[in-house]
Amino acid sequence: MTTENLVIRAKGLVKRYGQVTALDGADFELRAGEILAVIGDNGAGKSSLIKCLSGATIPDEGEIVLDGNPIRFRNPMDARRVGIETVYQDLAVAPAMTISENLFLGREIKREGFLGNVLRMLDKKKMLEQSTARMADLKVGIRSMTQAVETLSGGQRQCVAVARAAAFAEHVVILDEPTAALGVKEGNMVLELIRRVRDKGLPVILISHNMPHVFEIADRIHVARLGKRAAVLNPKKISMSDTVAVMTGAMPPEQIPAECLA
Repeated sequence: MTTENLVIRAKGLVKRYGQVTALDGADFELRAGEILAVIGDNGAGKSSLIKCLSGATIPDEGEIVLDGNPIRFRNPMDARRVGIETVYQDLAVAPAMTISENLFLGREIKREGFLGNVLRMLDKKKMLEQSTARMADLKVGIRSMTQAVETLSGGQRQCVAVARAAAFAEHVVILDEPTAALGVKEGNMVLELIRRVRDKGLPVILISHNMPHVFEIADRIHVARLGKRAAVLNPKKISMSDTVAVMTGAMPPEQIPAECLA
């Protein structure tokens, strides 16, 4: 694999919290046009890794390279400015606001001229039109962009959060447990949306504990263990039980068959 098709590469990331080392020289590579699942037991360092990639945490050591250029995030806004969007488990949607308003939350479009520059009035018509177009583009089946998010089901709310990230991401969409607490039907709806995001050309980092979902949707599986990258697996070549064995340490990396590595 050449570095040309790597969107994000992290090398030797270290993050300590007092006496606790959350990341201990972690490496990471995300290829263009893929869904990369990140799995690991509790305390494996996957959350700390994702926080470093999304700007929520500043690593103590190591480097992050975006499109071949070293980059250092001071906060999540730095990551957003370069096109990395993250959807956390709590979704960060405003239930009382409409779907359209939620899609542009923090990125509201102001009206032109005096009304926008001085009176700071919002161009609700343009935001509604763009929201409708973006949701239609991702084939999200929601009746009206003007309905409040609190009227939606859990799966639909998750779709709004994912669609918002996909609408503004230029490089990467990071999803933290997007199907947690969803039923089978709604979970499948979100998985289908993630595929459409990938098919539109945006690589997706998927953090998940749901192994069936990981094997259904991931192109590669990054296994985090003890603050490092234990292995990167090909879900088409390795079984779910062997993947869990790698994750828990029951199967050391050197025992993984070569054809199962990705």
